[in-house]
Amino acid sequence: MPIQILMPALSPTMTEGNLAKWHKKPGDAVKSGDVIAEIETDKATMEVEAVDEGILGRILVPEGTQAVKVNDPIAVLLAEGEDAGALDAAPSPPAASAAAPSTAAGPATRPPEVEAPAVAPAGANGAGGRIFASPLARRMAEQAGLSLAGLQGSGPHGRIVKADIEKALAGGAAETAATPAAAPAPLPPAPAVVAPPPGTAYDEVPLTQMRKVIARRLAESKQTVPHFYLSIDVELDALLALRAQLNARPKAVTKLSVNDFVIKAVAVAMRAVPGVNASYAGDKVLMYRDVDVSVAVAIPGGLITPIIRKADQKGLATISAEMKDLAARAKDGKLKPEEYQGGGFSISNLGMYGIRDFQAVINPPQACILAVGAGEKRPVVKNDQLAIATVMSCTLSVDHRVVDGALGAEFLQVFRQLLEDPLGLML
Repeated sequence: MPIQILMPALSPTMTEGNLAKWHKKPGDAVKSGDVIAEIETDKATMEVEAVDEGILGRILVPEGTQAVKVNDPIAVLLAEGEDAGALDAAPSPPAASAAAPSTAAGPATRPPEVEAPAVAPAGANGAGGRIFASPLARRMAEQAGLSLAGLQGSGPHGRIVKADIEKALAGGAAETAATPAAAPAPLPPAPAVVAPPPGTAYDEVPLTQMRKVIARRLAESKQTVPHFYLSIDVELDALLALRAQLNARPKAVTKLSVNDFVIKAVAVAMRAVPGVNASYAGDKVLMYRDVDVSVAVAIPGGLITPIIRKADQKGLATISAEMKDLAARAKDGKLKPEEYQGGGFSISNLGMYGIRDFQAVINPPQACILAVGAGEKRPVVKNDQLAIATVMSCTLSVDHRVVDGALGAEFLQVFRQLLEDPLGLML
């Protein structure tokens, strides 16, 4: 029976993607691991590798097609011994997909373990057999430390999908009979179409996949996450003096930025106040063991949050070098999924644009995001005398379901102490 190649879910936020390019044409031999196509996701353009071997019998979705839903068939693979006659049973192209020029903006990258899911033979999942699962299900299981071996898949022909992982993590019993794969979560209702003012000239700019996801996720965040905000002022003079001293060293390989100190201070404060390193999960709170800090980076057409993993265990120079590398590759569209998926806390720094203070929107499922403003000279009172100090305003956006006001205030106190006595960050 021909094997369907389905549109893969290449990120947790992906519900649809654009088929940017085919690397194989009908009649070509396909081996496991071959790059068969490029898919534009909400974050980047990624190369998709084949799982099964055979002959590419038919392409169902031509390159340049936009908004192909996850798990829709995109091609059909003929298994060994099958001829073109077997294609008569192949599905037709998805009716909802409409061909349009591709909007891929960056070079393709090949993330580890990305595969094009294909239909598995019935009963393949189980003891002694190959385990068939979607790429998203595999990543979710790996992050949760969950073995796929004992799970019954509810996807086509027993394939393990996202819903099965969520059910296993929630403690539910696996279904014994295969059922159709769960459809991706629907987008929130679209607002009424805005009519332009009469006589006003305008240009229509179609939304990219990234901008669609940003719009959906941030609207969901503001609608479903009970935000509250805590602000604090931090004096930076001691930090700036230490930074100048470290950067002036003859053998200094990396020039430290204020943002590097902020990342390190956030990480150390997260370790000291672990309650902020958590996510709301319905009837429970997930407390993360590792301190992984996401940092917002502006890229063409949107933003992305690459992650400094285990930032509390890294020195300032290491954080600085990693951040420069991640930011550069983010702007080139070369980040791997594991470099921007996850994280327990986010930082958004607009100080370099001269923004004094602002309130950032929480990036679910995280519970906190710190908005960092510009350091500027301000009048302050010291020992009952008027003085001048370099002051930076920071605002913590908090998910009240996870973090209460006192806990958020405790985090900000530790954060301020670390930046105002920066030698503590060197220990």
